[in-house]
Amino acid sequence: MWKALLPLLAALTLIPALAMAADRVAPPEDAKVYFISPADGETIEGPVTLRMGLRGMGVAPAGVDVDNTGHHHLLINKTVDDIDLDASLPFTDATRHFGGGQTEASLDLPAGTHTLQLLFMDYRHISFDPPVASDVITITVE
Repeated sequence: MWKALLPLLAALTLIPALAMAADRVAPPEDAKVYFISPADGETIEGPVTLRMGLRGMGVAPAGVDVDNTGHHHLLINKTVDDIDLDASLPFTDATRHFGGGQTEASLDLPAGTHTLQLLFMDYRHISFDPPVASDVITITVE
């Protein structure tokens, strides 16, 4: 009897994951997020001034459900490949949220080399499908 139930149990465990994945929304085809500053390869003294650009969509605070809008997130020393795109992005030192709709911020990063990637997500902190992510840049903080 258990052998007969195994395929059913396996299918039932996949349903929540499929439901969450189906819940991701497609962005407009021309949507693009990018760094205005800093520039790739830049060496920076003191706080890092982050300026985030966006094309093809609008910026709205987290929690505001308006079509074709979302807000910025910054991945520090990790990339979109390290993120579970079907889940809400956790709040950590490596995943910064700009849920107020900010397009500019000042970051205190420790001295050293850092990779940065922008990820634009919806009002729930869930990725669009496909993700709206910038190129990865590398900066050095002195």
